[in-house]
Amino acid sequence: MNKIEIKPIAGPVTGTVKPPGSKSITNRALVIAALARGESVLSNALESDDTHVMLDSLQRLGIEWSRDGQGAISIAGCAGEIPSPGAELWLENSGTSIRFLTAMCALGIGGYELDGNSRMRQRPIIDLVRALRELNVDVRCLHDTDSPPILVNSIGFPGGSVHIAGGLSSQYLSALLMVAPYAASALEIIVEGELVSKPYIELTLSLMKSFGVTAETDQLQRFQVTPQKYSAKEYAIEPDASAASYFFAAAAITGGTVTIENLHQNALQGDVKFVDALAQMGCTVEWGDNHVTVTGGELHGIDIDMNAISDTAQTLAAVAVFANGPTRVRNVEHMRFKETDRVAAVVTELKRLGIKAEEHPDGYTIHPGPITAASVKTYDDHRMAMSFSLIGLRVPGIVIEDPGCTAKTYPHFFDDLAKLCRN
Repeated sequence: MNKIEIKPIAGPVTGTVKPPGSKSITNRALVIAALARGESVLSNALESDDTHVMLDSLQRLGIEWSRDGQGAISIAGCAGEIPSPGAELWLENSGTSIRFLTAMCALGIGGYELDGNSRMRQRPIIDLVRALRELNVDVRCLHDTDSPPILVNSIGFPGGSVHIAGGLSSQYLSALLMVAPYAASALEIIVEGELVSKPYIELTLSLMKSFGVTAETDQLQRFQVTPQKYSAKEYAIEPDASAASYFFAAAAITGGTVTIENLHQNALQGDVKFVDALAQMGCTVEWGDNHVTVTGGELHGIDIDMNAISDTAQTLAAVAVFANGPTRVRNVEHMRFKETDRVAAVVTELKRLGIKAEEHPDGYTIHPGPITAASVKTYDDHRMAMSFSLIGLRVPGIVIEDPGCTAKTYPHFFDDLAKLCRN
């Protein structure tokens, strides 16, 4: 299916949605469980392109795993000793996978090559490469660029002190933190500059603690991890809060009510705070012990810093076109280095729909107005497809190109959206 036309609905959407397991948690838990001592079971694990390439790569590294058919994955951990003396890993366009595994391969003894598709070869990884080199790990970008493919020739992972840039992606820091317990000696990590997407670092630290490893930190700018071992465990993965944002947005756009179960105010994922942005715009948010409910209201434009929840900035753009004033999204320049340049892509596609939108170095401004039918390009970016489809709930003639790109994190998104709209 190369295109899908979104059919507008007659009234508000109402219902309960169960998004798949969190990609951010799944890929972190897979790495940690693979490094643990013993067999772990991860329930509600996401099944998507991003997790498939992670699992395939773990298998190539000699990590044994199996599925039970009910969304659970059993992993036989290697206790920090990579079984394979070398491997070629193909990560498509999964940023978490290639960054986490580049650091993980530094624990091995041998040569490991990591590569991905054409967009992956444009996505920077040099800050992680420099950090590993600072620790005397032999790693380089094979094409003399700042991007994959990567070659890691490892003889083990020493400890010491290392600096990591924080302004482009928090995934570099998460990668170092997760392998830090298996360094030969204590590892100190110093973040240089402002750290983007801080909730993802808090998520990483929480996952590490759940598997028995503690890291000391000074306000997320300096970290100290002593040699430790992860312990295998049974771990339940939260629903994906980024995926939930699309259904919360559907409630906002249509004036309906949507509930997501198994998410709550103390969820590990920072993106659950997307509902706070909707509340600022005029929606009503109800926090339950084990659910979140959003009810749409009269929408107002807002001025918002979305650095901490940038994966939901495209979702907010879809809501903003229906507000009664302009919306300014700030401090999301790092979105330009995701699956596509998301800042430029949002502005370009809003203009295609007849919306006045201004691109800024750190984000965009959206001016609501009449929306015209158009075919929306998605740039092989799952979040472009999912967010812009929401506009079609109220506007006829919205066609989403390459809807299959949602398989990266949410293969059944359009099925779940259709079910909600039938309620």
